[in-house]
Amino acid sequence: MGIVEITNANFTNEVLESDRTVLVDFWAPWCGPCRMVSPIVDEIAMESAEVKVCKINIDEQPQLASLYGVMSIPTLLVFRGGEVVSKAVGARNKPFIEQMIQS
Repeated sequence: MGIVEITNANFTNEVLESDRTVLVDFWAPWCGPCRMVSPIVDEIAMESAEVKVCKINIDEQPQLASLYGVMSIPTLLVFRGGEVVSKAVGARNKPFIEQMIQS
């Protein structure tokens, strides 16, 4: 699977109504730690068919960042059944992110 770019228009359909676990990466192009996490998130998207991986550019979608209380980036949220089940703020390594998804 690839990365799904999320906007206000497709958030409900792609994230909240997904029948799969969804990893959402809140990021911005100017964020150094986001650039460190991005290749890891991309790897997970390519390796895991059972997880939908989405990215939200907070500069373009500030309402979604505000809705989920994103104060620092990168912020990673894991959704199941439309609910946030796990959250991490800051750069994280691949094993940590994979554990987030599984928990």
